[in-house]
Amino acid sequence: MLRLLPATLLLVVRSMIAAPALLALVLVSAAAHDIPDDVKVRAFIRPAGQALQLLIRVPMSAMQDVDFPRKGPGYIDLTRADETLRTAAALWLTDNICVYEDDRKLPPPAIAAIRVSLPSEPWFGSFDEAMAQLSRPRLPDDTNLYWNQGMLDVDLEYPIHAQNANFAIDPRLERLGLKTVIALRFLPPKGAERAFELHGNPGIVRLDPRWHQAAFRFVALGFFHILDGTDHLLFILCLVIPLRRFRTLALIVTAFTLAHSVTLIASALGYAPGGLWFPPLVETLIAVSILWMALENIAGADLQRRWMIAFGFGLIHGFGFSFALRESLQFAGSHLLTSLLAFNVGVEAVQLLVLAVLVPALALLFRHIVAERIGTIILSALVAHTAWHWMLERGDKLRQFPFPDFDAATIAAAMRAAMAVLVACLAMWVFREARRRRRERQQ
Repeated sequence: MLRLLPATLLLVVRSMIAAPALLALVLVSAAAHDIPDDVKVRAFIRPAGQALQLLIRVPMSAMQDVDFPRKGPGYIDLTRADETLRTAAALWLTDNICVYEDDRKLPPPAIAAIRVSLPSEPWFGSFDEAMAQLSRPRLPDDTNLYWNQGMLDVDLEYPIHAQNANFAIDPRLERLGLKTVIALRFLPPKGAERAFELHGNPGIVRLDPRWHQAAFRFVALGFFHILDGTDHLLFILCLVIPLRRFRTLALIVTAFTLAHSVTLIASALGYAPGGLWFPPLVETLIAVSILWMALENIAGADLQRRWMIAFGFGLIHGFGFSFALRESLQFAGSHLLTSLLAFNVGVEAVQLLVLAVLVPALALLFRHIVAERIGTIILSALVAHTAWHWMLERGDKLRQFPFPDFDAATIAAAMRAAMAVLVACLAMWVFREARRRRRERQQ
């Protein structure tokens, strides 16, 4: 046992000496592979002649697993960096960005220019500024720039057949950071410049979509938005519980769709208040609308006027839809109205699908499990309980915003909102007259 003591002490001493070095190695390795929290990428795309240029600026700190040559305490060695910069551009950009011309994937691009820029150099605000920046001489060799503080500017050129083709891009750059945002601008040969803000992995983005492509995308958005929107589904449930005649329900849901179409289009065209207080106000009113419908079911609904109530609350829900569409409208291209109508088509399709499921399900429930009146009260009470808590939670958020001052901007926004309400009332009157005339013909 005593003979083993010196060897044991020697092992402990060696471990104590090696521990700091091992810890330093682990920390350096972890730092080298740290993924940045927020990464913003700037890019410009312009087709011209037989080439499509993609100018892109990426923070070098986001390019993990690239061993940039260094000097001193961690400065990038610009004299030995050219080959590594091209390797980084190929690994993180050309291998992860796919560009399409008329649905045909273009071959890998050529790296026409590449440059390390200082973070204080702001010359990437426009396509011309970015081209001028890439054309400048590289930074002096004695520049003391930490490798993870530099910006990598790259000019990628793709061969194309025609500059007026239908182009699309699939930027798979989400691995650059925990939260990656791509500020992309497309400069078509004809027409205005289009701006995109892409988050994470947006999939294939059509830079100048045809009307049917935009319509298909927004039909799908409307379809899945309703399926993901619990509050809208509960509102439809409240419509169905006391009234399970499919034809009558279809008319009520159509009135709801017509109403939210008016406010959705009005909001997209700028006829809605732009204050920070408006979204939480609308969300609170949506909860109130669900609570109202549920309580009306419990007390006994006037089913003859249910379509009017659905129309009125549809105006509020339309503003809620517009908030969900704010980020997606950038994919509409020049087909804004077509895209909005397509979104409503998707919403209407899901609503009718939900009716097709709920009507027979509730009929079976009230026929074999619970009496209709008791079942209506129980289901409506559960919905009312949920809506009540939503109303309180959203009301708390609303109270965090001060009441808007009645300045010129607020008055102008109120006037625009009033115009939207007038249009909605006109649409409601037209719908009511059409329904009245239909009744008269049936009699």
